[in-house]
Amino acid sequence: MDVMGDKATLLDTGRFVQAADREEDPGAVAEEMRHRLAAEAGDVDAMSVLGSLLLRRGDLEGAESMLRAATAEGDRAAANNLGVLLHQRGYADEAAGWWRVAAVAGSAAAAHALGRYHRERGDEPAAEYWLRQSAEQGHTLGAYALADLLEHRGDVGAERWLRVAAERGHREAAYRLARALDRRAAAERGEPIECGESPVRAGRAAREGGGTHTPAGEAEQWYRQAAARGHRRAALHLGAILEHRGELKEAGRWYLNSAKDGESRAACALGFLLRDAGDEESAAVWWLKAAQDGDGNAANALGALHAERGETQTAERWYRAAMDAGDVNGAYNLGLLCAEQGRTSQADQWYRRAAYAGHREAANALAVLLLQGGDAAGAEPWFSKAAEAGSVDAAFNLGILYASRGDAASALRWYERAAAAGHTDAALQVGTARLREGDEQEAERHLRCAAGGGSAEAAYRLGTLLDARRAAAAPPALGESAARKTECEEWYERAAEQGHRRAQVRVGMLAAGRGDVVEAARWYRKAAEAGSRNGAFNLGLLLAREGSEPEAALWWTRAADAGHGRAALRLALLYARRGQLAQGQRWASRAVELGPAEVAERAGRLREALRQELSA
Repeated sequence: MDVMGDKATLLDTGRFVQAADREEDPGAVAEEMRHRLAAEAGDVDAMSVLGSLLLRRGDLEGAESMLRAATAEGDRAAANNLGVLLHQRGYADEAAGWWRVAAVAGSAAAAHALGRYHRERGDEPAAEYWLRQSAEQGHTLGAYALADLLEHRGDVGAERWLRVAAERGHREAAYRLARALDRRAAAERGEPIECGESPVRAGRAAREGGGTHTPAGEAEQWYRQAAARGHRRAALHLGAILEHRGELKEAGRWYLNSAKDGESRAACALGFLLRDAGDEESAAVWWLKAAQDGDGNAANALGALHAERGETQTAERWYRAAMDAGDVNGAYNLGLLCAEQGRTSQADQWYRRAAYAGHREAANALAVLLLQGGDAAGAEPWFSKAAEAGSVDAAFNLGILYASRGDAASALRWYERAAAAGHTDAALQVGTARLREGDEQEAERHLRCAAGGGSAEAAYRLGTLLDARRAAAAPPALGESAARKTECEEWYERAAEQGHRRAQVRVGMLAAGRGDVVEAARWYRKAAEAGSRNGAFNLGLLLAREGSEPEAALWWTRAADAGHGRAALRLALLYARRGQLAQGQRWASRAVELGPAEVAERAGRLREALRQELSA
């Protein structure tokens, strides 16, 4: 039973462990080495920090020795983290012992962990004691866990701690506080609270907004806070409140947020909202999503929609979950549901039933399923059948299949067919192929289609094509702006805004050419931080020209480490100029290895000169 709500961490200070969701920072290795040296010299804080770093990385053996050493010196953070480590190894009782040590020493995080330990073992008095200790010390997760325990017992004090946790940003606490206030408001009105069992329609589970000081008004505020933090059920309830007040646009936005996060009831409610606005097609999409996620109301609504259109068999099959009625669309949707759940053999069965009946998207889905299973020969005829029937995705997939076999002509034919129907990725493939053939006019047409459809790569390639045609800019006339952007730069910028690194470098170069150093540096930095070695090299050049040679060296180092020969040569020259000849020789050798030829030649001469100077 999950009694703690959002996933808990044991973060209390910088030395307490928390989950690592991304790779280490570039300076993490150096930082760890610094702590290791300090720990070896007997620094207790360094031992604790190093232990937490190793624990976060999964090096339990190395972490344990450091944490035990720091704990022996009375470091409470180390005691807490030692408990975390032992808990990970399955020694829960020993972990609790160390959490007790840390909690007694004042660690709110350890008190929270100890409270959870006791609750999991059914010792609620001990759990309450330690969770209260944690909560009263200001630990947000401790406040929420205490509220959860008290609410489970029916204690009126639960609301106080829910409020404390919610005020500190705990989204589940905000949601549960709103639910408690909602129930109170409903009780004051003498009516039950029903939202959550089905989409809220006018006349059902109505909410009066009221002032912010009423339970209903305060509940709305907490729903809004939780929803803004991504709580899908809070977004559902907030949408229901707004819908009842007639604020349909905002209600739809919150329903949409909730539905995108997987809340089937919100998808169903959004479907009703769209249908009432006259957009039945969009309503059907959301009802279908909700029904596939198991929402009975959405299935009923979808059945009703088919019934209104005269598709009685389809309606009945939706009402009966379309399992044995033989409806083509029902079989396809059941196949989708099975595929989403990983039930491949059942998905294959339902896709085949729909595909044999002529459902083109079912044929395409079946082919994808077969291809994922390694049966390319079996997938091809289904792709062909779906594509011939008008499936744009199938036409594109067939192009991919032929391209993987080296049949470029057949692949291009299917890409062109998909592109003609508006498939963005297919248009990019056709544009790229036409560029290779030298047909710039056709290439440009397809690249414009793909770029207009949102393809960053197409926007970059289109910018490159237009850039190559661009005549050298004449000096501006008297009074004319010298910073006018060309069309190619506009396409580069569109790609760059979508995170395309090469486009970011190009935008930076064009800005530098206009003399806009600030803009150039901004784009070079974006590209460099995303991993572009050219961006890092160019940023270094720009900084060096502006007199920021130390920072330039940092970016050149990053570029050279990524294999940029010119950056390595720049570093070699820089260190040689500073008199750091060994460093210069090392980077010159690196430049020789990386090239290109003219760089390797210059670097070789520099390396030899430095060698002679060092041996003199």
